[in-house]
Amino acid sequence: MLEVDLKENTAALQREMASLQRSLHYRSLVLLCLLLADLWEAEAGQIRYSVPEEIDKGSFVGNIAKDLSWEPLVLAERGVRIVSRGRTQLFALDPRSGSLITADRIDREELCAQSERCLVNFNILLEDKLTIYSVEVEITDINDNAPRFGVEELELKISEMNTPGFRIPLKSAHDADVGENTLKKYELNSNDHFSLDVRSGTDGNKYPELVLERALDREKEAVHHFILVASDGGDPVRSGTCRIRVKVLDANDNAPVFTQPEYHVSVPENMPVGTRILTVTATDSDEGYNAQVTYFREKPPGEKAEIFELKSSGDITIIKSLDYEDAKLHEIDIEAQDGPGLLTRTKVIVTVLDVNDNAPEFYMTSATSSVPEDSPPGTIIALFNVHDRDSGQNAFVTCSLPEKLPFKLERSVDNYHRLVTTTTLDREQFSFYNITLTAKDGGNPPLSTDAHVLLQVADINDNPPTFRSRSYSAYILENNPRGTSIFSVLADDPDSDDNARVTYSLAEDTFQGAPLSSYISINSDTGVLYALRSFDYEEFQDMQLWVIALDSGNPPLSSNVSLNLFLVDQNDNVPEILYPTLPTDGSTGVELAPRSAEPGYLVTKVVAVDRDSGQNAWLSYRLLKASEPGLFSVGLHTGEVRTARALIDRDALKQSLVMAVQDHGQPPLSATVTLTIAVADSIPEVLADLGSIETPADPDNSDITLYLVVAVAAVSCVFLAFVIVLLTLRLHRWHSSRQLQTAGDKLAGVPTSHFMGVDGVHAFLQTYSHEVSLTADSRQSHLIFPQPNYADTLISQESCEKKDFLSAPQSLLDEKGDKTFQVNIFSELAY
Repeated sequence: MLEVDLKENTAALQREMASLQRSLHYRSLVLLCLLLADLWEAEAGQIRYSVPEEIDKGSFVGNIAKDLSWEPLVLAERGVRIVSRGRTQLFALDPRSGSLITADRIDREELCAQSERCLVNFNILLEDKLTIYSVEVEITDINDNAPRFGVEELELKISEMNTPGFRIPLKSAHDADVGENTLKKYELNSNDHFSLDVRSGTDGNKYPELVLERALDREKEAVHHFILVASDGGDPVRSGTCRIRVKVLDANDNAPVFTQPEYHVSVPENMPVGTRILTVTATDSDEGYNAQVTYFREKPPGEKAEIFELKSSGDITIIKSLDYEDAKLHEIDIEAQDGPGLLTRTKVIVTVLDVNDNAPEFYMTSATSSVPEDSPPGTIIALFNVHDRDSGQNAFVTCSLPEKLPFKLERSVDNYHRLVTTTTLDREQFSFYNITLTAKDGGNPPLSTDAHVLLQVADINDNPPTFRSRSYSAYILENNPRGTSIFSVLADDPDSDDNARVTYSLAEDTFQGAPLSSYISINSDTGVLYALRSFDYEEFQDMQLWVIALDSGNPPLSSNVSLNLFLVDQNDNVPEILYPTLPTDGSTGVELAPRSAEPGYLVTKVVAVDRDSGQNAWLSYRLLKASEPGLFSVGLHTGEVRTARALIDRDALKQSLVMAVQDHGQPPLSATVTLTIAVADSIPEVLADLGSIETPADPDNSDITLYLVVAVAAVSCVFLAFVIVLLTLRLHRWHSSRQLQTAGDKLAGVPTSHFMGVDGVHAFLQTYSHEVSLTADSRQSHLIFPQPNYADTLISQESCEKKDFLSAPQSLLDEKGDKTFQVNIFSELAY
């Protein structure tokens, strides 16, 4: 009978396998139908799709371009890409069609194990706008896993004393699929003693139990064989089998019983390895060997590594560190078996409690390394995501920046943050920023992570060149060589590169009727100014010009500064003697000194000027040579020629003096003048000695011409006329006083030509004019003589123009014939 049942079961299995093979042809059709059933949702900015597991790489998931209203061809231009956190990329974007496709084979069981729903979340980033879209793809299960038993063959022992209705729990099968594709039913081949009953647990799983239908008789049949088939609800249906061998024993009619049908324990994830977390206990009502209970852990298929260890005493200990982020819940199936082999099972549910053992993690999605300094507030510098693998308050992350930085953080969707500017940046103040981003979770104690963003501030031309002084002054010696470096200006520009490259130029202007560029040039790169010509202090003393500094930015910026150029005088001009002047009409100038002159008598004055300035124009006078040493002295600073002693009879009528005028420059320059002084008390005396004057007594003065002799005679005549006028004035005292008063009142009317300035000192020039004309043809003599003239007396020009004519003795005309004598004496006194 048992053999017939086995044959029937085998034939049924073969028919089922053939049915499974035929259903494979419809698999592709089923997959296509599943793809057409993708879900689309657009709530709160999230896109949802659905895709079955195990589909081929490159399979269509959803049309991102259509759902976001994009054109497929602009996906690459907008920089669209998928961003995920530390997970293998399961999906990709097709740039040609704008579709979301699979990037690899997807195994739902590997991703989500027994979770009811398997969701894969990632983000799509638009780099041009830095916009994030959340995408959620549900991985739907297909029936790719058959139910599996933990063992291929199960041996059971049952006492023949057991009455009908006795239940024996069997090993349950495990199906990795979920939903309709998971385990649905158990089937047992038919027999006379046992039936199969499936019980649903509190966890929703199905547990098969072997139910004794008829009393056993070990003598008739000591061993019973069964095949237990576990089938899922997929299409096609998949199944697994387990062979059951039931051995009939005597007297053991009680199975072990756990103290709790299900154990629950909560353990922190940082619990040390080796810690005992729970002790399970099962008791058996039997005695002796039938009551000896041993514990076994039922290892589910596919479990790779054990985290807990069940000891023979029922203690459960940790043998591998727990990690809340990997698994939040662990289920341990435990069996208790007595000596003869009866068993019972229980479940231990271990809940892992989260502790704050993970610091926040930064995922920098996009960041710029440089930003122009004129970027407006709100410019995005970086986009990043912060994630904490912990949960609850431990995963609540806050981001912060150091204070007093021109940046702020803006929170976006899905824990994304933007780093944006709050004000306009200034490269000249800070050329770069090393921004520290701090992410801190809400644990106790909190954990934090820092990320650094190095930002360079790009320069723009926002600063004009700046001179180091508001104005400049430069000094240069006159008579400078052409091309001489005069001065150097420097302008600073706080910008960089071309924006800080400064060129220099001169403002267009004219100076003394000529372009300024004909006087001065400037090196456009160095700012050094050069003289294009030799300058003359006597031509001009100072010059003002403007220097322009222009940077190379776009547009360029400029500034200017004034430069005052002052010439420094050099001793390049020889003193110029104004009096006595060199004769121009062939006559010789002669000064008159009466023999009755006392020591200190002012004979004449040498007047000289120097076109230079300052010390170079300070003049000193000295006597180089004299025909009668010790007779005359010269004022060192006044140039006045005075008698040093009283004149005596043996002194020569003609005295010759050579005077030098020297400035105080380095080296000093000088000029010389020769003075001829006639010594006589009366004009006839002068005329009587004209013959001797014509022949110089001093061999060194042999170059004196005849005109000098004639001039000395004329001076004598003038002196005689002067004495006569004095006598007349004494007789007419009242009249003379009137004339002197009139001359003093009219002093203010002296023309400005009689004044000249030397270094700011005004000199008033007083002219003495003595003219004596002796004409032989007319046979009469006229003496033209002004008002009485003294060395220290100033007279007006008007009084000088009045002339008195005196008749000269006829004998004078007879002695000299047709000779004409003219003597001009000029004395200019400088104050």
